[in-house]
Amino acid sequence: MAVFGPDVKLHETAYAHETVHLYGKVTVHEHASIWVNVVARAEHKEIVIGAYSNIHDFVMLHVGERTPTLIGSHCSITHHCTIHGCSIGDNCLIGINSTIMDGCVIGENCIIAGHTFLKEGTIIPANSVVMGTPGKVVRTENNYVHGRLNAYLYHQNALAYAVGNYRAWDAPDFPAQVMREMHRLHNELEQNDR
Repeated sequence: MAVFGPDVKLHETAYAHETVHLYGKVTVHEHASIWVNVVARAEHKEIVIGAYSNIHDFVMLHVGERTPTLIGSHCSITHHCTIHGCSIGDNCLIGINSTIMDGCVIGENCIIAGHTFLKEGTIIPANSVVMGTPGKVVRTENNYVHGRLNAYLYHQNALAYAVGNYRAWDAPDFPAQVMREMHRLHNELEQNDR
């Protein structure tokens, strides 16, 4: 059974798996999803999870000594990550088993590759791809579509899980649905770039 402390604000449209533990000042915005065995602790400062963001299995969210943990909208924090007192912009994907430490600031539309370690105070510009220990920018590209599409997939999955459907991505029409969403996002990006 999920455990929510008295200061937790979980939007009514958000999905939280029954194994989630949220303590302290934690705010989860609309259509966000929090998956199996996630723990978020905010004994001081705060943790904010933006709209349509998804926090995957076994992620640990904690605040820093002097910094909150702020996750933008349409972000994917993938399996086994540790997110500690940092700020992550919109449309970011944080790869499996990455660690983001206190005071880090990640700009929007970034991909942080799996197993990346960002040491305290690292600043990552928007539209970056980052790898390594310690993490370094390896190229610059706009990852808006990639970030939004991954968030879309997890939103669809959360809607399905909420009604006991654990195989939504296996539906015959799902690949076509994903392609339509990808084309829509590319068009949206082109419109925004004008």
